Amino acid sequence: MTREEARKKAEALVAQMTVEEKASQMRYNAPAIKRLGIPAYNWWNESLHGVARAGQATIFPQAIALGAAFDSELVGEIADAVAMEGRAKYNAYSAKEDRDIYKGLTFWGPNVNIFRDPRWGRGHETYGEDPYLTSRLGVAYVKGLQGEGETMKAAACAKHFAVHSGPEELRHEFDAQVSPKDLRETYLPAFQALVEEGKVEAVMGAYNRVNGEAACASPSLQKILRGEWKFQGHFVSDCWAIRDFHENHMITATPKESAALAVNNGCDLNCGNTYLHVLKAYEAGMITEETITESVIRLFTTRYLLGMFEGSEYDAIPYSEVESPRHLFLARKAAEESIVLLKNNGILPLDKKKLKSIGIIGPNADSRAALIGNYHGTASRYVTIQEGIQDYVGEDVRVYTSVGCELFKERTEALAYPGDRLAEAKIVAENSDVVILCVGLDETLEGEEGDTGNSYASGDKTDLQLPKVQRELMEAVKETGKPVVLCLMTGSDIDLGYAAEHFDAVLQMWYPGAMGGAAAARILFGDVSPSGKLPVTFYESLEGLPEFADYSMKGRTYRYLEGKAQFPFGYGLTYGKVDTVSARTVFREEGLCILADVENTGDMDTDEVVQVYVKNLESPLAPKNPVLCGFSRVHVKKGERKTVEIPVREDVFYVVDEEGNRRREGKRFLFYAGCSQPDERSRELTGCAPVEIPVEW
Repeated sequence: MTREEARKKAEALVAQMTVEEKASQMRYNAPAIKRLGIPAYNWWNESLHGVARAGQATIFPQAIALGAAFDSELVGEIADAVAMEGRAKYNAYSAKEDRDIYKGLTFWGPNVNIFRDPRWGRGHETYGEDPYLTSRLGVAYVKGLQGEGETMKAAACAKHFAVHSGPEELRHEFDAQVSPKDLRETYLPAFQALVEEGKVEAVMGAYNRVNGEAACASPSLQKILRGEWKFQGHFVSDCWAIRDFHENHMITATPKESAALAVNNGCDLNCGNTYLHVLKAYEAGMITEETITESVIRLFTTRYLLGMFEGSEYDAIPYSEVESPRHLFLARKAAEESIVLLKNNGILPLDKKKLKSIGIIGPNADSRAALIGNYHGTASRYVTIQEGIQDYVGEDVRVYTSVGCELFKERTEALAYPGDRLAEAKIVAENSDVVILCVGLDETLEGEEGDTGNSYASGDKTDLQLPKVQRELMEAVKETGKPVVLCLMTGSDIDLGYAAEHFDAVLQMWYPGAMGGAAAARILFGDVSPSGKLPVTFYESLEGLPEFADYSMKGRTYRYLEGKAQFPFGYGLTYGKVDTVSARTVFREEGLCILADVENTGDMDTDEVVQVYVKNLESPLAPKNPVLCGFSRVHVKKGERKTVEIPVREDVFYVVDEEGNRRREGKRFLFYAGCSQPDERSRELTGCAPVEIPVEW
């Protein structure tokens, strides 16, 4: 069904409604209109990394981990799996007339905000700090979720529009001041790609204001969204964001005024209860019936596109798709691709045959919470890091364990002295040939305001340090002198200076999903080579970064970084040794492509992510540092040489001026093709450099 056909059907149905009935359909928990045969529908559903909050479902790695995989095809496959499970659950629930929250087909994801500051607690819901990577993965997710059938498999939603990335503590009252250049160069490109390329069905407004206008009622943002980008879908508020207009932003005085402001500025659907006042605003002459009608037509167009009234080819998807073996395999594969090897002095991969004992230590070693991030479903089985290693080694290797410490509390037992598990951790280490030390955070320490109960500020971090008890645990284990592999499970940058100096290997495992422990074991013992790359910069410290509430990009992310990173964006080691030996440009019908010849001179087959960066050599308007403009994941066997073709979009030859206009400027460009950024720190860490390709365009 085309959008035009769906809209005509929606127009005909909505024309039969009273104004009261229309207004009732603008709430997320839309009631039934029995006389028209319209069942109740709850628009609120979540699918950040798997169907969430609706019972059993496959839990894939958190979004930031999918960013680290640098694999658009993988993200598309995961989104398709999510849609399959979502449809299976919707079909089964609908047959039981269960139309509760989290049981519909309108999923509020992906989150394509830019992770511009490492303090932001919700950053792990995003694909990282880079607009290009975010747009490629976001488009893949939308296309995979919505499908290519006669009807949509499920509806995706690009959130949170726009200029939204903390502080969480201030989000209900915050006014994000952003320059036209940063708006167009950093904060909007992913949204534009999801609308224009992905044909995303919905867009969600953010809590904050943007240059004085509430994001959920912004004429300026709507002009871009529906005017410039020709967005045809529906617009939904973030949850209870419209209430903030009169309670926190103080731009209206009453709920009635807030409802009118939002509806008149393009917000079709309210997650919250302020649209209970839509009728009062209409009766007061603050909203026209025509405006209400248009919003409801958009909403019912989506429902028709999903086949909710006339049937869908997806109605026969069985419940057996939920957490199917294929989806569990995909979850493990995604975790394997996402794990980033930051340091390895040769200790990895571990050889099971040479080990008699392993010590597994740390608060995240046997933690389910550290697997799942936030916005997660419920798995039928969770494989923690500890369980994954135990399953892998079986009875061949003795495994000793100790929690070592709590996540941030100073004791594990209420009546004990502080540090009550440090001695046990040392004993475990002393009795082991190698220690797997699992530290980090979980959704109780970094996440969304209101969802976390932590020692930080509303889910945001105040610094880049692990909690004190975990730092003390690291020092205690180091003092034993035993070989240590540090496994960090976080959704964001943590200072790894101590670990990099004192431990033999460091792995960034993110929140790897319910199958994360199985994936970790396969990485640790060399069944699979690690191949993830950092989708965010790991900074040495917060010094040099702008204030958290400053939305200027100066000094932020790898594109504008002025110092040296601890671990750079795009960095990650493998068990092989893949290098780009030559590269050149070719012109195809669709435009410029980079051909990179890569060779694995190492001792192990591995995946590798070939990355292309570009630097405009002439325009002062270009970002300070070379910018990612292409990537391709490739499998290279030991001793093998391959040619990888990476298309480059024409917009890399454009710059954004201070007024936000995108234009061609400069003719000389330098492309870099390799397995990392072309920065000095990446060269230090990898021992190799990308190939430079000068281009005049």
